Formats: sequence, structure tokens, C-alpha cells
Amino acid sequence: MTAATATTPGPAGKDLPLRERKRLRTRRALVETALARYTRDGFERTTLDDLTDEVEVSKRTFFRYFASKEDVALAPEKEFWATFLDVLGEAELTGPVLGVLHRALIASLERMEEEWERRFAESRRLVGRTPALSAHSLQHCAETSDAALALLAVRLGPLGPLIADDGGGGPDGRGGPRGPEADDLRLRIALEITVAAFRCALHAWSAGPATAGRPELIALTDRAFAAVPGSLDLTAGPAGPGAAGTGTSGSAGTGRAAGTAGAAGTG
Repeated sequence: MTAATATTPGPAGKDLPLRERKRLRTRRALVETALARYTRDGFERTTLDDLTDEVEVSKRTFFRYFASKEDVALAPEKEFWATFLDVLGEAELTGPVLGVLHRALIASLERMEEEWERRFAESRRLVGRTPALSAHSLQHCAETSDAALALLAVRLGPLGPLIADDGGGGPDGRGGPRGPEADDLRLRIALEITVAAFRCALHAWSAGPATAGRPELIALTDRAFAAVPGSLDLTAGPAGPGAAGTGTSGSAGTGRAAGTAGAAGTG
């Protein structure tokens, strides 16, 4: 399933026609039931029949909404990334691209419907302990990155020249890529930094108190992005007397989110 196929229901669904409200209720019931059953009984032990029987719908109806057991478990995540792409398509693209992506993430979090963060937290906990869901999540993240890259490439057009690209910056002395190839590389790096920062925020949010909600996730996302410049400027040096203390304070200075980068990257 590609990022573009996931849809985000409206904030309350009150303005939708009756038929759409019924579809929305069925979809939510399937998501809620899947998250509850997977959490209680385990993802592998829960069958598609278990889900459809509890919601009292047919398998045919299930497949109108979701492609698989994994798909329904990741519905909150896919809803968020679909919203992110929508926001990115509407946003005013001014200033540093990393800042544009940061603002798009925050706007997407603010746009999600009520109670979304509860389902998202449940889904993230399942992903953390279920290899099949983790693989599905990583695949969808890659698809979203590709979609965002294509969107940005169209909306931004050709970017400026690489700074200090004198032809000798590459490991073989021939310099880095130029033209559209360089634009693609720089945009992809910006997107990867964005994903990494958000994963750090998610890691800290998931490891925090169960009462942590959307405001806390937004604050952690801001904190992670604030740590990016410092993390890029970290300097390695030989160990020596007092080096451990210096290195520790330098890392801590980049914020809690940067400290969780290693752990978040494994998830």
C-alpha cells in the first residue's frame, strides 16, 4: 500500500453524508478492534476471522478498508503520513527545507482527529514488539519518503548550487553530484534527517509516561529538530584525561532526543 492510498477521516465526521459516517464508524471499529486484540492476544495469534467476527462484518468488507492484518494495525501511522503529504502539498515552501519539513510535521500532528494519538501510541507499542509490523512500518516510511521527495522536487524546482563544490570534495577527488542528481541527494538527506528526528521524538514519547499526549509529542518533535545542528557539529577526538566528561556534556547539550537517536534508529 502506498502512502497516497491512506486517508485521514475528518476531525469528527459530523459534516459527512450518512453513508460516509457509517463507513467511518466501520473503519474505526476495525482499527480499535485490531489494536485491542493484537495487544491482548498477540498479532500472530489473532486471525482475520477474529477481527471480522467481533466487528460483525465480512472479510470482503474488511478488504474494502485494509489490505492486510498489518495494514489495519498501522492505520494510525498511515493516516499521519498521508496527512503529512497533504500538508506538504499545501504548505508555503519558504526558507530552509529542513524547517519546511519540521513545520509540516507539526501541522500534521495538530491536524489529526481527536483520539488519534491514543490509537497511534497503541500501534507504536505493537510495532515495537512485532517484527512483521516493524518491517511493514519501515516499508511504508520508505514509500512516504519517496512520495515526499517527488512532491518536493516538483514544487521546489532546481535548487541552488552546492556550497564550496570545487570538484574535489568526493573521496576520489572528482567532487559530488551536480544538477538534478545533487538536488535529489540533498532533498533525500533532508528527508532522512526529518524522519530520524521524528523517530527520536517518538522513542522519547513512547518511553515516557502513559499520560503523555499530543502536546508532549509536539514538544519532543521540536526538541529533536533543535538538536539537529548540534548533532551535525559533533567532533570526534582521541580519548584522554577528562575526555569522557567533555564528551558526555557535549552529547547532553544536544538534547534528550539526540541521545535517543541510536535506540530510535533500531526501531
